Amino acid sequence: MTDTKYTRKINTALISVFDKEGIDEIASILSTNGVKILSTGGTYGYLVEKGFECEKVEDITSYPSILGGRVKTLHPKIFGGILARRDNQKDEDERKEYGIPCIDLVIVDLYPFEATVASGAPEQDIIEKIDIGGISLIRAAAKNYRDVLTVSGKEQYAAVKELLKAGQCETSLEERRRYAAEAFLKSSHYDTEIFSWFNGSYDIPSFSKSIVMHSPLRYGENPHQKALFFGDPASLPKQLHGKEISYNNMVDIEAALELISDFDNDGGKNVTVGVIKHNNACGCATRGNLVDAWKDALSGDPVSAYGSIIVTNTKITAEAAEEIGKIFFEVIIAKGYDDEALELLEHKKNRIILMDNGTKLSCKKFRSMFEGVLVQDRDTCVETPGDLRPVTVTKPTEAQIADMLFANKIVKHSKSNAITLAKNGMLLASGIGQTSRVDALKQAIEKARSFGQDLEGAVMASDAFFPFSDCVEVADKAGIKAVIQPGGSIRDQESIDYCNTHGMAMVMTGKRHFKH
Repeated sequence: MTDTKYTRKINTALISVFDKEGIDEIASILSTNGVKILSTGGTYGYLVEKGFECEKVEDITSYPSILGGRVKTLHPKIFGGILARRDNQKDEDERKEYGIPCIDLVIVDLYPFEATVASGAPEQDIIEKIDIGGISLIRAAAKNYRDVLTVSGKEQYAAVKELLKAGQCETSLEERRRYAAEAFLKSSHYDTEIFSWFNGSYDIPSFSKSIVMHSPLRYGENPHQKALFFGDPASLPKQLHGKEISYNNMVDIEAALELISDFDNDGGKNVTVGVIKHNNACGCATRGNLVDAWKDALSGDPVSAYGSIIVTNTKITAEAAEEIGKIFFEVIIAKGYDDEALELLEHKKNRIILMDNGTKLSCKKFRSMFEGVLVQDRDTCVETPGDLRPVTVTKPTEAQIADMLFANKIVKHSKSNAITLAKNGMLLASGIGQTSRVDALKQAIEKARSFGQDLEGAVMASDAFFPFSDCVEVADKAGIKAVIQPGGSIRDQESIDYCNTHGMAMVMTGKRHFKH
């Protein structure tokens, strides 16, 4: 780009907008500076009603709006006036030969396609909200940014008003180029949303995702790294109190919500509390009331709970808030808070307090990889008693089945290789992120013993199959009596044989839950 001071005086403006609120203020500045206004349909009627002198596009093209308004501006006299290069003599000669007026400013606000889709409107209504003329005007004006200023949406009205006022309707090349970049962003986003809607019926392979809305995070994974969240802040749990959320907070918050989403509250009968540290549950318990659930979740690993994320599937009471507030934690997420509970938790000014009003979790997972992106379905599988296949002579009791399903939910959300140990609806310990499965088990056993947990009669869950029988042997010697695992190893029978010899129960699910 050269000559950033290359200014252009706006003599003629074309305004064609869906959202008209505030456009009269821009029209006022244009009129004050002697700019001729061209307009279409409803925009023309709105501006005339507001007292502005406008010329209809139809009067220039000699064609009326046709096909139910589908064709209004698609005409050489309009697009020629936008695309004509002012410093190109051939363009100028042709423009004059065909009586094409120069258009120096294009203001468009597109049909609200996204909002129409979100409203649940029928297909025909959605189709009619695919803007053709408007998107074409935006692209044409942006392409010819050396001569034309492009306003591509209502969110720019306020800034454009100040720009025009300050420059008395003169703009620099740099200003026009910046608005052109934003125009192509708008065009790209709009087309991506249309493709995504059509592709919902076909699943054509394409990584096409456009998220323009963004919020700064406190910092990235480390303080020297910058970070942004791209998405609608309204889609996140509502922040009631505390400091600005960081990248690590955001990742842990999602991990906490994914975990708790697998635990049904059952009308308040099964209150679950999870304690999350670095994306993994270091404590979790299901009880008949919140205070007991919290105390037992904390007792699983009170050391790791320091600086953790706490999540529950119920409302926080004052009694529970008083207990929870005895330790330092970064974030708490709940379905709601009693007034007194909120007051107690707010005593720490930086403590992040979030309310989960049914936060929607993405059905897809993305990860940047080299110069591309990995995409997969989110693991939404939650095993039930009917999914369990007993493979040993000793069959699990109802209590053991309940504990195995409980432990399996937690291991699913733990970093592989992962093992979880549980008893009576409580996580006793977990071994996570180990390079061998038996090391993960040994880590879990050592941790449980270090906090005085009784492993006798506990159950073990594994996120993947046992390659050897060493895991069930180590578990048996620690007092563990029942095992849940996916199965699928060529040596499954060795583990089954050991369990049969030593009176252990084992079930297989057929579903692996790796998490890398």
